[in-house]
Amino acid sequence: MTSTTTLSVALPAAQRERLMRLAREVSFDAGARLFEEGRRADRFWIVRTGTVVLDLHVPGRRAAAVASLGQGELVGWSWHFPPHVWHLGGEAMSPVRAFEFDAEAVRAICAQDAEFGRAIADWVGRVVADRLHTSRIRLLDLYAPYGSGSPA
Repeated sequence: MTSTTTLSVALPAAQRERLMRLAREVSFDAGARLFEEGRRADRFWIVRTGTVVLDLHVPGRRAAAVASLGQGELVGWSWHFPPHVWHLGGEAMSPVRAFEFDAEAVRAICAQDAEFGRAIADWVGRVVADRLHTSRIRLLDLYAPYGSGSPA
């Protein structure tokens, strides 16, 4: 994930402070499932320490890891877009400490405060775009005849 999508640089200070007032500290043991693909997306996290792996359900096989997220990164964007259902699953690959946010509470503030709502939407949109770009490069590396062409 690029530094422009981590919380410390993605949101203006006032918006970041407002969001952090809604945070609650949580921790997960290695191997704990944070969320499951297809279920209701009612919360999201910002990683403080540890690693969360996003995975995709593959029928008849073990879930395929598609991304690894670390310090300062947003875990979950499905909460922001209707129908608020997880597109992927998430698992703690190491002990994880994170800030957890109630999605409904954040969406309510976004609806009440247009400036805050735009800042959150811009941040979440950049995260989605960055992950799409990263996935595209991974697929090119796997399936294209000459790889992605991006420098190693």
